[in-house]
Amino acid sequence: MSDQDVPEAQRRAEQLRAEILEHDERYYVQDAPIVTDAEYDELIQELRRLEEAHPELADEASPTQQVGGRASAAFSPVVHSSPLLSLDNAFVEEDLRAWDERLQRRLGVAEGDAPVTYGYVCELKIDGVAISLRYEDGSLAQAATRGDGRVGEDVTANIRTIADIPNELPAGAPAVLEVRGEVYMTTAAFERLNEWAAEHGHAPFINPRNSAAGALRQKDPSVTGRRELSMWSYGLGEVKGGPGLARHEEMFDLLRELGFPVNPEIRTVDHIDEVVALCAHWEQHRHDLPYEIDGVVVKVADLARRADLGVTTRAPRWAIAYKFPPEERTTTLLDIMVSVGRTGRATPYAVLEPVFVGGANVERATLHNQDQVAAKDVRPGDTVIVRRAGDVIPEVVGPVLAARPEGLEPWVFPTTCPCPVQSTLVRPEGESDTRCVHPECPFQVQGSIEHFASRGGMDIEGLGERTVAQLIELGLLHDVAGVYELDFDRILELEGYGQTSVDNLRAAIDASKDRPLRHLLVGLNIRHLGPAGAEALARRFGHLDDIVAADAETLAAVDGVGPTIATSVRAWFDDPAHLAVIERLRAAGVNLEGEAAPDVEQTLAGLSVVVTGTLEGYNREEVEEAIKSRGGKAPGSVSKKTTAVVVGDGPGASKLTKAEELDIPVLDEAGFEHLLATGELPG
Repeated sequence: MSDQDVPEAQRRAEQLRAEILEHDERYYVQDAPIVTDAEYDELIQELRRLEEAHPELADEASPTQQVGGRASAAFSPVVHSSPLLSLDNAFVEEDLRAWDERLQRRLGVAEGDAPVTYGYVCELKIDGVAISLRYEDGSLAQAATRGDGRVGEDVTANIRTIADIPNELPAGAPAVLEVRGEVYMTTAAFERLNEWAAEHGHAPFINPRNSAAGALRQKDPSVTGRRELSMWSYGLGEVKGGPGLARHEEMFDLLRELGFPVNPEIRTVDHIDEVVALCAHWEQHRHDLPYEIDGVVVKVADLARRADLGVTTRAPRWAIAYKFPPEERTTTLLDIMVSVGRTGRATPYAVLEPVFVGGANVERATLHNQDQVAAKDVRPGDTVIVRRAGDVIPEVVGPVLAARPEGLEPWVFPTTCPCPVQSTLVRPEGESDTRCVHPECPFQVQGSIEHFASRGGMDIEGLGERTVAQLIELGLLHDVAGVYELDFDRILELEGYGQTSVDNLRAAIDASKDRPLRHLLVGLNIRHLGPAGAEALARRFGHLDDIVAADAETLAAVDGVGPTIATSVRAWFDDPAHLAVIERLRAAGVNLEGEAAPDVEQTLAGLSVVVTGTLEGYNREEVEEAIKSRGGKAPGSVSKKTTAVVVGDGPGASKLTKAEELDIPVLDEAGFEHLLATGELPG
């Protein structure tokens, strides 16, 4: 950067410092941030780059040299006996390796020499609130938030309501013990909190982290107690009269012995390659956990090496936080529009100023239904928080009220379908969904055909959204039976279709005629009937004609169906137009028969078996078939009704945790084979 750029750099640095300090106030003191963590990190990174490029701009008061925000005046101040430092961040693999190289250089390792071995402790970075717990003579004396790292807030009364945190320590505990940890809210507790908010007419809470912070700063401890907070302990501050510790793992042993919760996913590894692999693993599996994480904290395990490495004014050199790509961002809500799906359901969605979040550019996000829009109170023109987790459909979490322009009016759900027939939208009494009831609504027609051809339905490759829309527009396709009545000669005349593509489409359609009955039942787009119910009906009746002939009571008696699905199925087949479609499918040669009942002993009748991870000799479909063919159920989640949880390679942590909470037997692959053969749990 040239000399003439220095005034501009100084101006930008001052602007960034002011902006960051405002965000610190909103985040640490008011618990009302108006930017996401990722956006805050970007501001810090920009300021740090400016200060590194222009050393003359360095300032000890800069946010890059500080830990966090000041403590709130609403609580009594607490001076920490030793500072609660922040952590430097890594965002990509190269950052982790550069950090490790800096450690080696500080420990005197010359380039080309063998690296010093000190071990790396890898801890999940819990998305919560840092807390310091001080015990004197075995009793909890004081609990304080991080604050600015040196002065925090006294939240002792609120901390006493958290079941994970002991008020008294066992005999032999150090005379003075300062435990550091993270207070958080599980995803299940957060869901219950939002259910409570909905029942009482309150706006939904934005995320578990903000909810935990708000709960911890309640003036009434009973409110904190009702918020179901939890804690993981991860470190020690001041200790008097305790055992000498040489490694970080020994500290965890001490914490467990004294009754503090220690996260079970903590790992110690020897090489930076293993650190990189662990970070990559948790970036992929972060949603397998029953709580939210936003990264992995990596620390030098050898405490003597830590002392050699030392700390800066704001962070220890011996630790770094690897932060995952952001799943939340803020952007502008440009408009709220309504789409109509294959069942006529009218779903509001957000039109957004494009934003990169969760690894993709997002311009649209779901708003679920009319009640959710009202509860979240999002309005066109708002700054909103958008969340995209993995492959999950992006959603608008809520508005940033502090940034709302004056005069924005609440959004009103339309009364007319956006389809050309302009049907009235109807919301049946007692339902949350609003629907277009016109049978010729083109949105419904197109959606039903796309669903019919989808992988869960008749699995017709080449008959996707664009092709279906084009065929409908040209008058070549009107309903699902028309898929088997297409004029391929006409299609061959269309621009973009050659002989090969038309032959492939014809072959895919012909192949779909032999799909099992359960696929046809799903493809018919019967409300409430999903893959599990379709499979249950196909197994029980064996032929579509027998399902058509069954009354609602008989249908409801099928295990896995019940009265709601049965009523919907019966109503669908009572419609003469639907029966006409069935006859056209029959005439086209579409299979209407179910698969033959398996000649296997029904050893798992009435049992529910959850499988997590990969089993040798089975893919996912084969595992489910092995259970279902023996009369059992293979749900995707653990509940009180689960008989056993089978664990293979790479299991989901949340399912194991749930099994432990509910005291459900956990089986390995040998135990699973025994269960399949006998219907009995291994002794």
